[in-house]
Amino acid sequence: MKASNPLVLFNIIFCTFALICISTTQGQVCNKPQKGSTLQVFHVFSPCSPFRPQKSISWEESVLQMQSEDKTRLLYLSSLAVAKKQVVPIASGRGLIQSPTYIVRALVGTPPQTFLMAVDTSSDAAWVPCSGCIGCPSSTFASEQSTSFKTLGCEAPQCKQVLNPTTCTATACSFNTTYGGSTVAANLSQDSLKLATDIIPSYTFGCIQQTTGNSVPPQGLLGLGRGSLRLGPTGQPIRIKYTPLLKNPRRSSLYYVNLLGIRVGPKIVDIPASAFAFDPATGAGTIFDSGTTFTRLVQAAYIPVRDEFRRRMGKTAIVSSLGGFDTCYTVPVTIPTMTFMFSGMNVTLPQDNFLIHSSSGSTTCLAMAAAPDNVNSVLNVIANLQQQNHRVLFDVPNSRLGVSRETCT
Repeated sequence: MKASNPLVLFNIIFCTFALICISTTQGQVCNKPQKGSTLQVFHVFSPCSPFRPQKSISWEESVLQMQSEDKTRLLYLSSLAVAKKQVVPIASGRGLIQSPTYIVRALVGTPPQTFLMAVDTSSDAAWVPCSGCIGCPSSTFASEQSTSFKTLGCEAPQCKQVLNPTTCTATACSFNTTYGGSTVAANLSQDSLKLATDIIPSYTFGCIQQTTGNSVPPQGLLGLGRGSLRLGPTGQPIRIKYTPLLKNPRRSSLYYVNLLGIRVGPKIVDIPASAFAFDPATGAGTIFDSGTTFTRLVQAAYIPVRDEFRRRMGKTAIVSSLGGFDTCYTVPVTIPTMTFMFSGMNVTLPQDNFLIHSSSGSTTCLAMAAAPDNVNSVLNVIANLQQQNHRVLFDVPNSRLGVSRETCT
């Protein structure tokens, strides 16, 4: 759903910021006190997540699984980039990947009820499974116990964003939609939402009544796309660099930025400007996304980056592949940094943000790839591995995105 409340996350009218601090799992404190407007984000596989797989899988299997999910995710993002619809509907979760990558602790209702909701910075959808839901998991929102809960009717302005509501009366605005391989039936509702220390009154979301399939995040979905949402402006880091956000009127949910170049070590890679050019008509350009694991670049950008990476490793280093990764080594990688050069800011990444290592340490791969052939190949995606241990600040009113290196523990 796209929340249109005047006091919600990323509001385009009121002066506001939102912070997401994406961390690795090592040393993470699950119940760390929330400060200001900083959201503590957990990887779905972290010890803090109740959704982590019960059965352990090998490193190679986990990498291949994430690559497969990324392909599905890229199909979804590419469909958004070229969508012709000007208004993002409330039930906008169509085609999302089936498994959330990151989750956040959210408090819903009065008194508050705690949920670990999947977070998605490229979606405006927000759903919570409600009590009495058919097909939902055991953790549901007891709306009848919340004194601030209300169901929205047909006359509510938010209901006008719902595509083809199944019921539209003075007391109910209900809709059906699909999500991955699931179907969802929900009532448009409002209640208090608390994220970190920010309380958002009258937050609009879909109160799920029935679902089929296994694609819906078990405890709800929190869309932090570029819709009418808000968190507070407190606690911003002093040393943070910004790049302007670019507007794509065809899909206002996506965080487009102007990527100018990439540096491998000290070398600026020779990449044609057309590889990064922003074009709302075709969806071309570069976005930040929390739901994609590994950064994907268009062929014209990835191949020069990969080739420069291999050149710096030397001719004696034998290159192997793993699934979609075509640059893997069994010797130490000697390239210390990689820099993404945006308008107004450079983001220099240490090895942890552009390499992945096998559990035994015997294999290391460049953790980015070219966009798959079966998706819109004009979209570059800065994914969550490259955002780990960084504070990413989405300043929608001032149309800018900020990045600051910050180890999250």
